[in-house]
Amino acid sequence: MQWQEVRSIYPDQYVLLEILDSHTEDNIQFVDEVALVRAIQDPDEATKELLKCKNNNIVYHTGQEKISIELRKKPLYRSR
Repeated sequence: MQWQEVRSIYPDQYVLLEILDSHTEDNIQFVDEVALVRAIQDPDEATKELLKCKNNNIVYHTGQEKISIELRKKPLYRSR
């Protein structure tokens, strides 16, 4: 399913998605295709779901034009 389809079906709300296809440009992942898991009405519940997300799942708000995710490298840990 394309992001624009999700936006038209669930306007102005949070959705839990599985990323099916994406591409990366300059440390930003642009999502091309998603699978809708479910809509989330409550912003507090959306935050809780986001913190529990693993693998290719994300919570995103349909008010955004595109899904873009800034990729960060894992921090280096210093030890003595």
